[in-house]
Parts: sequence; C-alpha cells; structure tokens
Amino acid sequence: MLFALLYAAVHLLLEVLIVRSRSQARLEAEVLALRHQLRVLERQVGRPRWQPADRLLLTAISRFLPRPDWQSLLPSPQTLLRWHRELVRRKWAAYRRRPRRQRPAPSELHQLILKLARENERWGYRRIAGELLKLGHRCSHLTVRKVLRRHNLPPAPRRGQRSWREFVRQHADQMLACDFFFVDTVWTTRLYVFFFIEIGSRRVHLAGCTYSPSNQWMVQQARNLAWELQEGELGTKRFLLRDRDTKFTAAFDEVFRSEAVEVIRLPFRAPRANSFAERFCGTARRECLDHLLIFGRRHLVGVLTEFLDHYNKARPHQGLDQRISQPPADVIPLPTGPVERRDRLGGLVHEYFRAA
Repeated sequence: MLFALLYAAVHLLLEVLIVRSRSQARLEAEVLALRHQLRVLERQVGRPRWQPADRLLLTAISRFLPRPDWQSLLPSPQTLLRWHRELVRRKWAAYRRRPRRQRPAPSELHQLILKLARENERWGYRRIAGELLKLGHRCSHLTVRKVLRRHNLPPAPRRGQRSWREFVRQHADQMLACDFFFVDTVWTTRLYVFFFIEIGSRRVHLAGCTYSPSNQWMVQQARNLAWELQEGELGTKRFLLRDRDTKFTAAFDEVFRSEAVEVIRLPFRAPRANSFAERFCGTARRECLDHLLIFGRRHLVGVLTEFLDHYNKARPHQGLDQRISQPPADVIPLPTGPVERRDRLGGLVHEYFRAA
C-alpha cells in the first residue's frame, strides 16, 4: 500500500512541475541532451543495479511517453511493464494480508461429534445426528458434515475402510503365517527352512528343512500342522497368510481348506504384508545363524530347534509389550533373589532368571 501511494505522488509531481512548467522547445532540447548522455553511459557502464526508488521513478515517467519512445530509456519495455505489474501487485497484496478470522474453540457438541465419528467408523452423518439427539444435542446432519470436514475426516464409506494392519490386529489370534528362508552350509549347498508363526502369540513352529522343497514335501508339512490343529495344540485358526511362491501349490492349500482354514494369498512384492514372518527371518539370522557354521540338514535342525525353544519360552517380544510368547507354567517370577544365567547353543544365546 505504501508503494502505491508513493507512486501516485511521484506521478503527480512530474506532471505538475516538469511537464506543465516548461516550454516544448526546452523540453525537446533537454531530451536530446539526455539521450546523448545515455548513449555515452551505455558504452561505459555495465548492467545497472536498479534500486526500488529508481524503478518507481522510471515507471512513472514511462506513463507520459508513447510506446516507441521507450527505446530511449535504459530498461527494456518488457522490464518497465514487469515493474508496473509488480507495483500493482503490491498495491492489491495489502488487501490479501488481512488477519484471518480465528476459529472458535471446539465446543462440547463438536468434540462429541468427533468422538462418535472416530469410534464408529461406519456411522454416517444422519446416524451421528440421531445419536446426538439421544444424548440431548439437537443438530442437523449438515452440521455434522461441516465439523468432520473441518477436521479432515472423510464420510462413512471411506472412513470405515479397514486397512491391512487393522485386519491383522483384529484377527491376530486366529491367524497363521508361513514363509521360507534359506541357509548356506559350509559346503556351499543351500538348505530351505519352512516355518509357521502364530500372529497373536508370536510362537514359531519349525515345519522342516530340506535341500529341495518338492510338492510332496510341502503337502506333508501342511498335514503335520493340520494334525496339530485337530488336536487343539494351536487353538482355533481361521486364516493362513502365505506369499505367491510357486512352492505353495493347490494341494498345499487344499489341506488347510479341509480344516476350515482360509488361505490368503498376499500381494506381489509386498513383504510388509507378511511382516511377522519376515521379522522372524531377520531375528533368526541376526541372533543365531549369522554366527554359526552349518554343516548339514541335521545340524541345522538341531540349531533351530534349540533356538526356537529359547524364542518361544524365554525371549521377550516387542510386539507383545516385552512379554514372552509361551512362558513356562511352573515358573513363578520372583522379584528378589540372585540372577543366574543359562547358556544355549554353546554360549551364543543367554537366558537370565532368578534362582529360587
């Protein structure tokens, strides 16, 4: 706003003092002298650095010159037009800088609307308005929509869509996941380890180790786990998560379908969809297999059996709030007493407990 007022004042002074107080002959002579001096300066001086006052003055003078005479000025016509647009922009920018109206603090009604919407993701605007009426607040569904939009909460169809993480969390106790990882022996042969993990308790079951996981071998491992499901050792399981590896054939899936377990095929190249199994693969490598030399299948089975006994019965899990997935039933933790250590796998893994 200050630049706009200053521009108008300079324009008025030039019009009154210069243009209207001198004769035409004196003006023409002065213009010729100035043009000649400008040509001399252009040959000696490099690119000038214009100050805001210089831009304002030259832009005001250009208002009195026809467009062909702008060539006598040092700035180009495009530069003068750009300076003029900048002055106009600064003039109107003052109106856009008005302070915004402060939003009122959320009232009890607004807080209750947000609470109902977040806790009931499938409720629409009218359903929330009806619940509010039951609680003593009369408002329309348009008010509910306005409040939810202000806090970036989508309507019920989009707000009620469950993510994969929420689905896994809600059905964790009824879900199994399976996966492979490989181990290279000292003879440079590769062994494949097949395992199952219970999502809810994080208990891991070693299915087997083989040099070549054939179709018959995979079906047999599926049957072994199905027998444990029939005997109730794994509880009630309704879902099995697996990737799209070609090792998982239709016969493998049929074994679990016969036990009323739905096989869920995970998306392509999405290891996070099977994050619990992938996490165990990393834990087994970091805490055990990366520090041992494996000589064969029998050696690997013995190492993993010992490690899984520690993993299921003695190792705390971050996903379980640092609890043990399968604590021994006959051991009561003592708050006091000497702390002793038990070594596993030749001292590679340590377990600590209080002596009775």
